[in-house]
Amino acid sequence: MQDHGTTEANARTVARASEALAELLDRPLPAGLYLVATPIGNLTDISLRALAVLSRAPLIAAEDTRHSRKLLSHYNISAELTPYHEHNAARERPKLLARIDAGYAVALISDAGTPLVSDPGYKLVREALDAGLMVTSIPGPSAALAALTSAGLPTDSFLFGGFLPPKSGPRQARLTALKDTPATLIFFETAPRLAKSLADMAAVLGPREAVIARELTKLHETLHRGTLDALAAQIDAQPVKGEVAVVIAPPRAEEAQVDDARLTADLEAALGAMSLRDAVRAVTDAHGVKRARVYELGLALSKRDRS
Repeated sequence: MQDHGTTEANARTVARASEALAELLDRPLPAGLYLVATPIGNLTDISLRALAVLSRAPLIAAEDTRHSRKLLSHYNISAELTPYHEHNAARERPKLLARIDAGYAVALISDAGTPLVSDPGYKLVREALDAGLMVTSIPGPSAALAALTSAGLPTDSFLFGGFLPPKSGPRQARLTALKDTPATLIFFETAPRLAKSLADMAAVLGPREAVIARELTKLHETLHRGTLDALAAQIDAQPVKGEVAVVIAPPRAEEAQVDDARLTADLEAALGAMSLRDAVRAVTDAHGVKRARVYELGLALSKRDRS
């Protein structure tokens, strides 16, 4: 139960927020392209600047107008909506640029989160800048950053990989290209593909610590923590629904610092005096890297020497 002092403090906060929004709404909105971040689930996760831009912009380009209309209706925003997505972008882009060039403000929003992050919009921004038009980002929610900051994994350096390829072969190839990246990895994934994707992650990256962030900011938000192999088995046994982000710990520092060229050179030297198995063990122990990585390099050397 709130006391009188708390109630008064809350009332002052509401009044100040209302005043700040009113001040923003009273300002003219210059012509330009506004990239407006919108909630990823909880409709209250929207900034005052975002509300002010969406309320004043005469045109809002949305990835899915039906989805975005729910947000706009919630805040009583009645701006004109036009679809802008990967299937109509080539046709609609010149129209939006012409509108801005004629002196209008156009807001670009995605289905959820920050525009251009795994959403269409890059070419629109690029062409607007090339045409000398103003482009302004209105920052706010991001599923990738929400997943990263709640995962409990290193945040000093991270790589957002978007969606991995839907088929296993190309997916493993993409993961292989990223496996030595000295940063936390963040991927988006669909619920139906999640178990197979995790299995590929475990096969390529090994038993790294990871977090599955599901339905972020929504009523059924959940975070599953564990190693990639354990999470793959868990999701295979109990599939999940909803939108998913996977956050994966970086490789061990000592492993990331040793490149394949160094390992191969040490393997060649060791193979001159011992078997492949013993050479792999010796190099693995010397550098503190994964045995599977060294073994693959050893097999490649053996094939090269036989050819």
